[in-house]
Formats: sequence, structure tokens, C-alpha cells
Amino acid sequence: MKTQTLDTSPSPDGRPPFRADHIGSLLRPQKLRQAFRQHTAGEIADDAFRSVQDEAIREVVKLQEDCGLGVVTDGEFRRISYWEKFVRLTDGLVVKDAVFKFHDDHGHEADFTAPYARGRVSRRAPITLDEFSFVKGLTGAVPKITMPAPSTMHLYRFSDYAAAGLYEDPQEFFAELGQVYQQEIADLGKAGARYVQLDEVALAMLCDPAAREKVKAGGHDPERLVDLYVDAINEAVKGRPENMVVGIHMCRGNYKGRYLSEGGYDSVAEKLFNRANVNHFLLEFDTPRAGDFSPLRLMPNNRGVVLGLVSSKVPQLESLDLLHRRVDEASKFVAASMLALSPQCGFASTMGGNPVTEEDERAKLRVCVEAASRIWGA
Repeated sequence: MKTQTLDTSPSPDGRPPFRADHIGSLLRPQKLRQAFRQHTAGEIADDAFRSVQDEAIREVVKLQEDCGLGVVTDGEFRRISYWEKFVRLTDGLVVKDAVFKFHDDHGHEADFTAPYARGRVSRRAPITLDEFSFVKGLTGAVPKITMPAPSTMHLYRFSDYAAAGLYEDPQEFFAELGQVYQQEIADLGKAGARYVQLDEVALAMLCDPAAREKVKAGGHDPERLVDLYVDAINEAVKGRPENMVVGIHMCRGNYKGRYLSEGGYDSVAEKLFNRANVNHFLLEFDTPRAGDFSPLRLMPNNRGVVLGLVSSKVPQLESLDLLHRRVDEASKFVAASMLALSPQCGFASTMGGNPVTEEDERAKLRVCVEAASRIWGA
């Protein structure tokens, strides 16, 4: 099985850098989850904790290589959740309860937490640089670094995202937050990072009529938030190295198999696809909740699309025939040369992970590689 190296030169068809990609987070092994609990309780020292993390990352990088992937992550094994480390290492941010809830297909709900600006935000220390540097030393594949999109720090508590009087308006908040991203991305670029992914949940939530109604009930205009969040992405990646690829992962929420929102991309597609200054989009299409492929007709021909067709939430393995057929369906709206495929989301956006096994995870990563080889010869 051939793997693919990262080509950061301009691509006339907007091809994503990898025909088979994945979103980033992977199932934490039991030993790692136990080490997090012990470290939090003060039962093991920093060095011992780091040693467990290092060993788990070595193993999960090998897992990705064995699956034939040309892009690897550290599984987000140094984080409790996809945004926890960003908040922990950014001055001014703390954690409060979110105003939205997770759902499942049976109508059950679950609360979750959200970032909150208690003080002016600034970058206290490098956030993901250690993740990149460690993985870079382990593999010849391309390390991908994931970060929560700026909107993560706002929408979950949109009517009370910051202490009273702290910021004149959200634009001022995102301008200051954008400097945190710019500094982080600059350091990553100096260290040799060439692929950064921003995990964008808020804009995916604004595809959901129910979420939009909640925003309106809170006295806010969903369309203004769409504009605000696209501008925040552009502020975050402003000044990035020319040879750095940036992808936006659109996520409808991923917590132990539950989701935050549903709805097709129609309501955000034109603004997001055309105005976001990024290279490609990793879009969820694993269930009917994500809508059909028709919004892809709005994709500019210099942007790539990674189709999230493999579910990280259920153990059932998608067939090669199904994946090929779905890519063919998408190619009615955007050229097949602009497409790639992946799981729809990570396997463990939080420590607990989704209700799948490591063998399920391995099989799903492999089927992405096998399908890409069958469809594109990648």
C-alpha cells in the first residue's frame, strides 16, 4: 500500500495533501487513562506521567503507520479533551458549564463544559509544540497538529463567554485570541510543522435549526456569528508559513458516541468555503444528520474536501464498495480530484473515547487507506 507525502506546493485542483486522512484523536489505552487519573491525584510525578504518555504515543504512531497512513498524530494523548490543553496553557481562560447539551439517537442528553474568559487572553506557553516535536522524531510520516477553532472559546457560552466588561465586543476578544494562534502557528512553522487542523464545532452547530433558534432566543443573530467565526479563523491563521497546509474539520460534536447538532452545510457553506483562508475542509458525512453532498457545489476549485464517510462512533465497518459509491456521489458536485476520505471525527475527543475498540479503530483507519488506494491509486 502506497502512502503519500505532503505536497505543499499550490495544487491547481485544490487536492487535499492526503487521499486518506484522519481527524486526530485516537483511543487512549487503559494505562494512559490510569496515568492521567494518578497524575491528577498527585500519585505519580510529572516525569513518570510523561514517560507513560511517550510510550503510548510511540505505540499509536506505529498503529497509524501499520495502517498505511501517510499522516499521523499523537492521538491527542497529552490532552484530556481536544480543547483542554489549549485552555490550560492560555492565560485568561477557565472552564464553566456549556449552555448546549449532547444528544444521542434515543433522546438522552448529557451536559458538558466550555471555555470561559475570566481575564484577558494571552499565550502563557507553547500549546502543541511538544506534541509536534515528539512525533516528528518518531516517524517519516507527516505529523498533523490539531487545535480547537477559535469559536470553541465563544459559542458554547455565547451569551456569557467572558467576564463582564472584559471585552468591548466579540471582535476584540477574537483579535486578542487570534494572537495566541498566530504565535503558536509561528513556532510550529519554525519547528518544521507543515499541516495544522482547526476543529470547528460552532459553525457546524450553526447548521442546525435548533441551535440557531437557541442563539436567537439568547438575543444573538446566527448569521452574524457565522461571519464572526469565519473571520476568527482567518485571524488565527494570518501570517502562517507559506508552506503550511491548514484544514478545517467541521464537527457536530463527538462525546462517547453522542452529538451536539445536526443539519446539512447549506446555511454556512457559501461563507465558509469561499471566505475561510484555508487549504481544505474535512467534512462529516457519516449519517443522514449531516445532510447530502449538494453544498459541495459551492466549494471553490482551489479548496480540497476530505469526506468523513467512516464513522468513529460505531463498530460496524464500512465496506469498500459503500465508500467508493459515496465518493462517486460527492463527485457529482465537486471534482473527484479535489476529494479525499477519512473518518468523520476522531475516536476520542475526550479521555473516555467512543464506544469502539482499538481493533475497530484500526480496521476503520485501514479501510480509509484501502478505499483511497482503490479510488485514486493513492
